Amino acid sequence: MKTYIPTDIIAKKRDKKQLTAEEIRFLVDSYTDGLLPDYQMASFLMAVYLNGMNDEETAAMTEAMVNSGDILDFSEIEGIKADKHSTGGVGDKTTLVLVPILAAAGVKTVKMSGRGLGFTGGTIDKLQSIKGYRTALTEEEIHRQLRTLNAVMIGATGDIAPADKKIYALRDVTATVESIPLIASSIMSKKIACGADVIVIDIKVGSGAFMKTMAEAEELSRRLIKIGESFGRRVDTVFGSMDDVLGYAVGNLLEVREALETLRGRGPRDLTDLCLEIAQKIIDAADIKADAAEILASGKALEYFGKIVTAQGGDLSSIDDPNRNAPFVREVKAPKSGTIAAVNAAEVGMTAGMLGAGRLRKEDEIDPLAGITAAKKLGDEVKAGEVIAVLYTSNESVLDDAEKRLLAAYDLK
Repeated sequence: MKTYIPTDIIAKKRDKKQLTAEEIRFLVDSYTDGLLPDYQMASFLMAVYLNGMNDEETAAMTEAMVNSGDILDFSEIEGIKADKHSTGGVGDKTTLVLVPILAAAGVKTVKMSGRGLGFTGGTIDKLQSIKGYRTALTEEEIHRQLRTLNAVMIGATGDIAPADKKIYALRDVTATVESIPLIASSIMSKKIACGADVIVIDIKVGSGAFMKTMAEAEELSRRLIKIGESFGRRVDTVFGSMDDVLGYAVGNLLEVREALETLRGRGPRDLTDLCLEIAQKIIDAADIKADAAEILASGKALEYFGKIVTAQGGDLSSIDDPNRNAPFVREVKAPKSGTIAAVNAAEVGMTAGMLGAGRLRKEDEIDPLAGITAAKKLGDEVKAGEVIAVLYTSNESVLDDAEKRLLAAYDLK
């Protein structure tokens, strides 16, 4: 590969000029290999944040990150391989409902998820609240389970897009996270490296999301679809509201329980509708004749959930175990009567983190029993003294502050 002077590339983007694929690859490879210092990559990222990237540059950025590590190959397994990604949300347990629906429909799904950080919950943390559940499988186990059950739900395996991990960590501390081309290339580099043929991205919009407006969400959607086209992947998007918590539960075991209730046909309407919308898009893109709503209603998705959890060592009875509850519980009551005019979903998520359901640093421990269940949603009328939400924690000392923070997240009019 040709050697470039990093400052020339940075200056070129600073001056709003288009970079070549070779220039982008040089920067990404140099940074991944430790040859480019943080301060130069940070300067480049800020230049991108301020001046953007066109579609060709975004595709080149994606390709450079894909090729920085392992690329998984499931071509020997018959059928379309599908994947889903969410841009982050509070109470977002869609994967736990979606994957069993897809498995029952016959769609092969390799769902690799991460841990939660900040106000968004991680699917791996939720799965690990199921006693015995193994989130790490060998390549042989993954292939065998795909053949027999059509699905696996695991943590990232191998060295997938290491450039993205390193660049994202830098974006996180340099105020460059909310860049649409950087978000698009980050998402798609992982999905493409994981071998998916069909990809549906759930783009969250609202107070609890990176995309605050529908215009931003639509531009991200366009970028994701364009990247997919350049790599020969079928990409579609849905828009999920984050102006309120998704469903009612926030917190790991609490969310698994709500997902299980949804698979039983008794889930919250907003969660059920979103899962069915994503599932049908994937089923249709995979050219499979099946109806997601019928699969859910028939109980087949519930059956597959049980099979997947059991196959990965999980104890299904530990989910509904009445003895597995947080030792400290507090009802949060409305200070006055009115209508819930707004909910700061991000603040609800941060409150759950205070209770032990999330982490602010990667090394923080998660309390699987901690979290929040909402009793009221956006637009609901409440009376003074009526319960808005319930807090759960193993750390009694945080309850007073958590209650204050949660009340501040609700705007009663």
